[in-house]
Amino acid sequence: MSRSLFAPLFACTVLFLAVSFPAQAQEDLVRPEGWQVRFDNPEASEDDLEMFVSMPPGWHVTSGPAAIYWGPDMEASGEYRIEMEVYLFDPAGRREAFGIFVGGSDLTGDAVDYTYFLLRDGGEFIVKRREGPEAPTIHPWTGHEAILGWADREEEAATVKNVLALEAGAETVHFFVNDAEVAALPRADLGMDGVFGMRVNHALNLHISRLETVAMGGEEEEGHDQDEGADHGEGHDEGEGHDGAEGDDQEEESDQDDG
Repeated sequence: MSRSLFAPLFACTVLFLAVSFPAQAQEDLVRPEGWQVRFDNPEASEDDLEMFVSMPPGWHVTSGPAAIYWGPDMEASGEYRIEMEVYLFDPAGRREAFGIFVGGSDLTGDAVDYTYFLLRDGGEFIVKRREGPEAPTIHPWTGHEAILGWADREEEAATVKNVLALEAGAETVHFFVNDAEVAALPRADLGMDGVFGMRVNHALNLHISRLETVAMGGEEEEGHDQDEGADHGEGHDEGEGHDGAEGDDQEEESDQDDG
């Protein structure tokens, strides 16, 4: 089946699973095996997370506080490409951010470190670092016509889809949304080797259908399949608030007010 025919069918399937399922059926959905979650706010807990389940193809997240999510054996180093296909449900006017993180280390400790590439409704992206309690901005919130917002969805559609990608080259990291390059930054400014996963900020309803790594030569290197927890090999913030990340939360929430 062609991707153009599959996309609307998939969107309908996601809507049925996420919205139309009876309560008991939703209770039967399971947490992805081996996955971990780290909230920005150290006082937050799993009780604050409304939903994080396997929902083929991919995973469904209805977030509480901002957090990062990663599964077992999700690591990338050297030269590689990572892609994330994500469907945003009605954000109800909130411009919270979501996307990819890479280069993760000490993700459960005080010296947490990673780089993240996020989108938010309204057609903007940002690239930031997490360095313990600090969250320096590498590339500020910037609009780009390739990024689809809620207002850009097809008529009567329940979701809007974006595909984020980054290519980590030897000297430069290229960032893409829906096949359009939106930024190119020096690799030396970014920590690119380590754990990768997804970042979902406050009160978002998302379906992530693909999160995969591909060798720069085009050969599939690692994908992540929710059915096996760590099946690598298939292609398939706005507001933030970790430890010292609450200040980052406030900073990015004010960004949303700026539009």
